[in-house]
Amino acid sequence: MKRYPSIMSLRAFEAVSRLGSVSAAANELSLTRSAVSHQINMLEEAVGFPLTQREGRGIVLTNNGSRYANEAKRALAIIQEASHDSRGEEVAGKLSISCAPGLANYWLCHHLAEFSKQYPKLSLHISSPEVPDDTSNDNIDLFIAYGNGNWPDKYVRQLITIQLFPVCSPRFLQEKGGLGPPSSLLRMPLIHLVNYTDWRVWLAANGISNIQLEDGIVFSDANFAQSAAIAGQGIAIGDNMISGNALAKGLLVRPFEKSIMSPRAYYLVVSPEKVERREIQVFVEWLESLIDDAQAKYDKH
Repeated sequence: MKRYPSIMSLRAFEAVSRLGSVSAAANELSLTRSAVSHQINMLEEAVGFPLTQREGRGIVLTNNGSRYANEAKRALAIIQEASHDSRGEEVAGKLSISCAPGLANYWLCHHLAEFSKQYPKLSLHISSPEVPDDTSNDNIDLFIAYGNGNWPDKYVRQLITIQLFPVCSPRFLQEKGGLGPPSSLLRMPLIHLVNYTDWRVWLAANGISNIQLEDGIVFSDANFAQSAAIAGQGIAIGDNMISGNALAKGLLVRPFEKSIMSPRAYYLVVSPEKVERREIQVFVEWLESLIDDAQAKYDKH
């Protein structure tokens, strides 16, 4: 399965090429400058050559970038026209998807109705494994698994990189009168996930190693851990995907701004013989577009 440039990356590049600056493109797309730059970097990785270069305090298009800008404009125009025309060949049948529990509950399930509107005759059957990196069920067509990318004999592609940061309820933070520096966590109830070292990784990045991670509340599922944090039971490690909705609604807050990249990520995992199935392709294309939008919103904040 080829990795095509995302629509968000094409839109960011087209806006920069047309408006002449990252700042103007960011304003038009309601993104930050760093989010626009990130999308252009992703596009350059996808096409395999530089599209822009630094000139003074701004950027200009390379020769290849100028040619690609014209193609990008045409491609976006075709997509826009197709959106107002017809959806083409209808995809029907059943697609069985296994998604890591936390991502399924706090993110994916909030958007599935959008997919069903586009493909009303394709029935999605969603389940979650007990272990987020389990891909052993032969009855599943497509896995969205959380792990280190090591699934031998499978088609594997990274979907989402994860940024880790502490989260707690606003009430908890208010009751504690704020938390002060990260070292104040030594005196706070921490909420853990069993078999994961997210707290240890985040604390080490903040120069803290003398903390008893065996203390506190330990859950086997990210759903329970985040629910406990929302209920004011302590401080959990959140991330840019699972915690996004709760942060936007004010159910959770970030007591510390610093985030770090998780050593694990979310991956698309499919048996090689199923990769080219039309049902899987349309779902993955939709999923990657959804991920691009979620990442852009995270970058904006």
